[in-house]
Amino acid sequence: MTNLMGEFLGTMVLIVFGCGVVANVLLKKSKAEGAGWIVITFGWGIGVIMGVFTAVATGAPQADLNPAVTLAKMMIGTYTAPHAVTTMVAELAGAFVGAVIVWLAFLPHWEITEDKGAKLGVFCTAPAIRSFPANIVCEIIGTMALIIPIFAIFSKGVGGIAPGFGPYLVGFLVVGIGLSLGGPTGYAINPARDLGPRLAHFVLPIAGKGGSDWEYSWVPVVGPLVGGGLAYFVGKAVGLI
Repeated sequence: MTNLMGEFLGTMVLIVFGCGVVANVLLKKSKAEGAGWIVITFGWGIGVIMGVFTAVATGAPQADLNPAVTLAKMMIGTYTAPHAVTTMVAELAGAFVGAVIVWLAFLPHWEITEDKGAKLGVFCTAPAIRSFPANIVCEIIGTMALIIPIFAIFSKGVGGIAPGFGPYLVGFLVVGIGLSLGGPTGYAINPARDLGPRLAHFVLPIAGKGGSDWEYSWVPVVGPLVGGGLAYFVGKAVGLI
């Protein structure tokens, strides 16, 4: 289980960049206030790249950063079930700590931001139109759009890629998912990415915060996990794994 520190640190870095770019765009008097969706999608993509490099450099050769990816790899046989669970816990813990760092980085901006929904949106996702069946389908599709192309990128059919190039491809894949499929739910596509920061929002003394929307919180957890499982079956069926 030597990957746990890497998964913790890599997911922490992912969240610092990802939730950080959302804070930059949404919080009042940030110099990037109002910069928009494209900025957010690229911030998350860069977060993935930097998170993967951090994870690999600190002991996580697989660099999942995402319990849905970890689940799919467990189904492949990369992890035993106990190892997969501990890896998911490390990812969740890293996401929580990353969110705390973002809160500290923007400390003066919470009080002057009146919109409670915007403050929650820095930490976790919410649907544009709340419909649990539609929202969970969107998260399943988005997660499959992440994991199946990851299988393809690293498949034997591609013939191999240059060492160190994979994280850039996965980062741009995440940018593409945000640009193409992110609008309905905010494309959590990662249970740790949503649940860890949501927990941070719940416990931190954020000035003027509202509720943490626990009613919706199961969707960005269950949807990606289902998507990860389905991605395994599709990848197996078409010969990617």
